[in-house]
Amino acid sequence: MALLIQNARVITSTDDYTADVYCAGEQITRIEKSIDPKSVPGAEVIDAKGKYLFPGFIDPHVHIYLPFMGTYAKDTWETASRAALVGGTTTLIEMICPGKADEPMAAFETWLSKANGTAACDYTFHMGVTRFDPSAEQQFREIVKKGITSFKVFLAYKGALGVDDRELFHTLRLAKELGVVVTAHCENETIVAELQARLLAEGKTGPEWHEPSRPPRVEAEGVHHLMTFAELTGAEVYVVHTSCDEAVREAQCAIARGVRAHVEVVLPHLILDKTFAEKPGFEGAKYVMSPPLRDKRQPPAMWNHLRSRAVATVGTDHAPFDFESQKTMGKPPKSDFTKIPNGIPSVEDRVNLLYTHGVTTGRIDLHTFVDAASTQAARIFGLRGKGAIAVGADADLVVYDPQYRGTISAKTHHMATDYSAFEGWEIKGRPSVVTVRGQVMARDGRFVGRMGTGKLVKRG
Repeated sequence: MALLIQNARVITSTDDYTADVYCAGEQITRIEKSIDPKSVPGAEVIDAKGKYLFPGFIDPHVHIYLPFMGTYAKDTWETASRAALVGGTTTLIEMICPGKADEPMAAFETWLSKANGTAACDYTFHMGVTRFDPSAEQQFREIVKKGITSFKVFLAYKGALGVDDRELFHTLRLAKELGVVVTAHCENETIVAELQARLLAEGKTGPEWHEPSRPPRVEAEGVHHLMTFAELTGAEVYVVHTSCDEAVREAQCAIARGVRAHVEVVLPHLILDKTFAEKPGFEGAKYVMSPPLRDKRQPPAMWNHLRSRAVATVGTDHAPFDFESQKTMGKPPKSDFTKIPNGIPSVEDRVNLLYTHGVTTGRIDLHTFVDAASTQAARIFGLRGKGAIAVGADADLVVYDPQYRGTISAKTHHMATDYSAFEGWEIKGRPSVVTVRGQVMARDGRFVGRMGTGKLVKRG
């Protein structure tokens, strides 16, 4: 069905103007100062007066199907894509995380099968590299041919997902050859393992000790390590969920000497700090993620890096685990913070909280908001037709109501988890209408679309 959005204040990463936008055949086909509805008979007309019109938002870092730490993430593509759309996100990039013994192609097909025919939003993947040998290399080449043009490596989780230096070097070499971006979780896995063992031996077992086991310098060292390998191979790299000033500065130094690198921050590292993981009564387990929440000086530093555009994108690292049945795996009497599944569910809240705590406070402007939450992810990861409002672009659009006021609660969110990390937090603004390729999928906090309409976005 054709769609006409009238009287919108169109905001992109560079532009700000008022116009009517007409969509047909899944794309934007007209952008004009005024379009007479009589000239487009049969089109649904939406009056966006007093509202913003943003390109559909892109979350470049989510986990939906995730076997991890002896359990599985709670969301499915049905719940996660519904939540994403209600929150204004129209495209998700999921991390494929195979075990070391798993065959890469089989892992890719498993993750794809979870989304295919189920997802309501569009999607693509970062292909996880947890081992590198001749057989795996050939499979990675075939996966790239299928339109998956980014890898994911872990410089963490020793003995599980982490790669060694030989594997890292060959992954980056292959990425350079194929024109693939390598996304990386940057920490020093050996130091983390040693610090964890020491803290546990000292009886420091609660959630509050998760952050001291992975201090900022350990993350910064991981970024430095990745940048050295990127410089020597010429590969393009992307540092995921950067949590601290020290890590960003390591990336900046590398970029200054010619390394092709991008930096991501995730929403929790902008608006939470480590005192949340120190809440009494094991409540802090709700806020255990890696890299961990940092001390109170770090979020302002990360906002500054976002505003200066040293940080390119804002994702979530959405990793949805229940509190009562999963986060409590590290609870007394066998208290052990290393057993708490890592992650904070936030795919539904990213856009609204970024707008509330970024735009309305003056920390970032509207252009930076769009650029960081949509346009840069499209550019870096080759999502053609996404992240823009232009004739010929995909009709992924968000009519955003800045006058809305509401609160976040697990009782009303669409994610499958039994808690919200932002319970009771106020939001100032929310999506009024959300479209994917011209089809209305969400209205005013309600999912109104059809499951299974999402498509795999092939990149190349």
